[in-house]
Amino acid sequence: MRERKMKFCTRCGTQNEDGNAVCTSCGTPFAVYTGAPTMQVNPYDHTAEMDPKDISENKVVAMLPYLIGWVGIILCALLSANSKFASFHVREALKLTVCKILVVMVGAVLFWTFIVPLLAGLLYFVLWVVGIIGFFNVCRGKAVSLPVVKGLGFLK
Repeated sequence: MRERKMKFCTRCGTQNEDGNAVCTSCGTPFAVYTGAPTMQVNPYDHTAEMDPKDISENKVVAMLPYLIGWVGIILCALLSANSKFASFHVREALKLTVCKILVVMVGAVLFWTFIVPLLAGLLYFVLWVVGIIGFFNVCRGKAVSLPVVKGLGFLK
């Protein structure tokens, strides 16, 4: 006697026969396995939109905003005005720098409290680490939006 395979619905937990396309209880469709690996796309990775020649020619200049802050942002914007890759990293570094300034201002205004400057210092450190991630993205030739600041709507 052959044993029938059963599967459980991920939504309602009802046990269904293996051949069912949808749950008999709630109608949720079961995923169909085709054998082909699924390709996941990172919506924050814009590298495919860039020209590989542009990336290789402007990699060094695109590092400047992460290395020397405001001066690097200005230099990169001036030296590679026509580079989509460098412009992307200028915008990312500018968002990061604006956030750092805001964190410092909040910490300075509320210096008389103990916890706010402490939290501001911690957040500044996190933003500093995010800048290092941006630098390594440039080194790898990637145009990936930086964590923490990727959700910010300005400078798209």
